[in-house]
Amino acid sequence: MINLINNSLDKEGYVEEIKEIFLKLAKEKRIRYGELRLEESEVTNIGFRGKELEELSVSKSVGGNIRILGRCGWGFISFNDINTEAITDYFEEACNASNLITGEEIEIEYSDPVVDRVVFPMGRDFRDIPIEEKKRLLSEHNDIMLNFSPKIQSTVVRYGDRFNKRYFINTEGTDIVQEKGDISSVLIALAREEDLIEQYHYSTGSIEGFQIMENLHDKARDTAEMAVRLLSAPVVKGGQYTVILDPRLAGVFIHEAFGHLSEADHVYENERLKELMLIGKRFGPDFLNVVDDPTYPNLRGSYRYDDEGILSRKTYLIREGILSGRLHSRETARKMGEPVTGNARSINYRFQPIVRMSNTFIVPGSSSFDELISDIKHGIYAVGAYGGQTSMEMFTFSAQEGYMIENGKIGDMVRDVVLTGNVFTTLQNVEAIGNDLQFSQGGGCGKGGQSPLPVATGSPHIRIRNVVIGGR
Repeated sequence: MINLINNSLDKEGYVEEIKEIFLKLAKEKRIRYGELRLEESEVTNIGFRGKELEELSVSKSVGGNIRILGRCGWGFISFNDINTEAITDYFEEACNASNLITGEEIEIEYSDPVVDRVVFPMGRDFRDIPIEEKKRLLSEHNDIMLNFSPKIQSTVVRYGDRFNKRYFINTEGTDIVQEKGDISSVLIALAREEDLIEQYHYSTGSIEGFQIMENLHDKARDTAEMAVRLLSAPVVKGGQYTVILDPRLAGVFIHEAFGHLSEADHVYENERLKELMLIGKRFGPDFLNVVDDPTYPNLRGSYRYDDEGILSRKTYLIREGILSGRLHSRETARKMGEPVTGNARSINYRFQPIVRMSNTFIVPGSSSFDELISDIKHGIYAVGAYGGQTSMEMFTFSAQEGYMIENGKIGDMVRDVVLTGNVFTTLQNVEAIGNDLQFSQGGGCGKGGQSPLPVATGSPHIRIRNVVIGGR
């Protein structure tokens, strides 16, 4: 399918005229606070399943939203039909919706006005790459996996790119334009031997350009090889171990098991979480530091301003083992009496911004990998994140692969390595942190029906004692 909608906001003076109408209406209605966002995007998606080309789509879209702060809540309307006549109707609908909400009066944090234009540069701009070249490259990756071994039963190869241009204006006088590209891709190989099926995946992403896609042939081969190798690996013996998490798994762990608990909209609505996530409470050893940082350069979760026009900033969630901060929107910051952090985000103009992570990671320590494993007599090295789930402070994560550690050396591969536990106990049991910070950018975060939101997760290798491993 190729679906092109030839709309654009880049008409001379068109956006400025819409902004003027919005601000005039806001002044006439004497609203407390309001936002207008306009957005245009270009999206490509390509997907293979086995030998079949499953998806090939290119689309362009334009839309926007208006959000109005009423006495007790927000009025929000999103729209695709953008014209100067309709903006008045959209504004009226958002105002009416805000006035219908009853209950406790809400306040928000305000900020100084900002006028800025932000462009994230790309090396090789994916918009300049013909779709035929993108398809050819993905077909090569797919063929490498399919032809690796007769044991490879099927594959999945997916690619997506998106270029967004977002206009944001509010009643404080802020006027921001942000332009940003984003790429994500995943390779999955499924291997089978008799009744046993194993799979392995590799995912990647970037905001820096198409060049990240041009050197994945070895990754495709490695993905197929690992799927086949897992077929002959024994199931890990269940028990309690000292475990080394590789950067990919540790990054997913800190994002899923801890990061979501740091999103303030979860906390202020839940009395039990308020008790658990008490600022100043010790959560780990002195050398444990956890950060969310949208200012970190060139990552998928990086941005200059969030979707409420707040300047992004680095937030320490855990500093020297102590819970020191959480992530906020304008509303949650006021409700909890804490600084606004610039973490209100939405996946596109159809949704209201909610509190979301950006680039969340464990700050590196001083230990080398050899030092981390040197005195472990019997442990496990857990590599990669296959999947998992969380429920409040409890978690279950599956590693893609595992290796026994015997007398300070990496030993045989094992499979079905499943880690379970309480995140707060697990953080207290962190024994050492490596010096080799790495980021994973292949995934997307889901929350509140908004998925996938581009983020990055990161960590060095970390060592944790007394981890419960499920297995045979």
